[in-house]
Amino acid sequence: MKRITAFLLAIAACACMAMAQQGTITAKRNVLFDGYNFWVRTPQGYDPHGSRQPLIIFLHGASLCGHDLNRVKRYGPLDAVEKGLDIPAVIVAPQNPGGSWKPKKLNDILEWTKANYHIDSTRVYVLGMSLGGYGTLDFAGTYPDKIAAAMALCGGCTLRDQSGLGKLPLWIMHGTADRAVSVTQSKLVVSYLQAARATEHLRYDWLQGASHGALARVFYLDKTYEWLMSHTLDDPTREVNREISITQTDMSNAYRILSQQKRETPIL
Repeated sequence: MKRITAFLLAIAACACMAMAQQGTITAKRNVLFDGYNFWVRTPQGYDPHGSRQPLIIFLHGASLCGHDLNRVKRYGPLDAVEKGLDIPAVIVAPQNPGGSWKPKKLNDILEWTKANYHIDSTRVYVLGMSLGGYGTLDFAGTYPDKIAAAMALCGGCTLRDQSGLGKLPLWIMHGTADRAVSVTQSKLVVSYLQAARATEHLRYDWLQGASHGALARVFYLDKTYEWLMSHTLDDPTREVNREISITQTDMSNAYRILSQQKRETPIL
């Protein structure tokens, strides 16, 4: 009986610690007129009167579009947090009901979040995949002075004027074997910036043989968030971090490493 009790207490302690590490995740529905519904996750120890927090905006792909906000947690930073990844930032994850992401609506969420949470406006980041990769580039290219760094995975850009993308640290990644969104779409953005001689803040990787879905593993890597949060609008040069690399080996091991980290988390 004592062993069973101790075992149940250990399970309860693990569950409590996992929930604490996840922080608090809150659904925001209909808070903006004609706007997106979204999740807001505050990290463990968030204090509305304490130090200002970095903000990460995650834009999902077409498969998660709709009106069921829980779909947004199927992959990406919120799922990574629930699986045990420690992301020391406020995370906002809107849901697109369908169609392309609208930069104006994303900016409305950004401004609402800054008004209602203790956010460091110099450390706002955006990343997305597939349709969310398009949304990332459209949003960052429209509001480059508000975004400290952006990461676009297997997407593209619909902006006619893409010059704004040359003004902020930007990392574009795409698999060469992507059959859902051709790597050509990302290469067109790079070519635009090269022709405009605006690649000072740009880095890009074409992942040989990587499929569309393989890029989702990037969301489960510490390196992803370390790279984003190494940038700030306070840096007058807006220099892009070229020291942190994300390899296909990193991506292949992402879930295994995250699972191992979760198992090794001590019980307090």
